[in-house]
Amino acid sequence: MDTIRVVWGSGTGPTAMASYDAALADAGVHNYNLVTVSSMIPAGADVEPVGTTEGLGAVGGRLTVVEARATATDPGHVSAGLAWAQSPEGGLFYEAAGPTDAADVEERVRQGVAAGQELRSTWAFGEPKVRVQSAAVEPGTHTTAVVLAVYGDADALV
Repeated sequence: MDTIRVVWGSGTGPTAMASYDAALADAGVHNYNLVTVSSMIPAGADVEPVGTTEGLGAVGGRLTVVEARATATDPGHVSAGLAWAQSPEGGLFYEAAGPTDAADVEERVRQGVAAGQELRSTWAFGEPKVRVQSAAVEPGTHTTAVVLAVYGDADALV
C-alpha cells in the first residue's frame, strides 16, 4: 500500500443505515466491508484526495479506512471531515463529524491535527490538509456525510 485515497460523499434515505449506504455509494466504497483503524499514516505513503473511487477489489472485500461519519434527521446541516499532516517519519489523520456546519467541523479537525502534531514534536510535518463534506438535512429524512481515508485495495474475506 503506497497510496491512501481520501473519498467523500453524502446521501439520504428512509433510515440512518440507508442514508449511510447512500453516502458510501456517493464516495464509491459501498460494496466493501469497512474496517476502521485509528489515524496513523505509514511513512512514505502518498495521500491523494480523489473524491470517489472504484475498482478496489471484489465485492464484500475488507477495506481498511479512517472514517469521519455523521447522520442527522433534524433540519440543518450534517458534516464530516478529515485533516491530515505528514512527515518523513509518518503522519496522522484527525476526524470530526456532527450535526453542524462545515466551518465547525473544519475548525475541530484543524485543532485535532495540530494537537497530534504537538504530541510528535520531533517530526517535521508539512502543512496540514483538510477535506470536509457537508449536506443539508431536510425534515423527515436521514442524511449522512462521510469522509474516508482508504488504505490500499480491499482484501478478500474468503
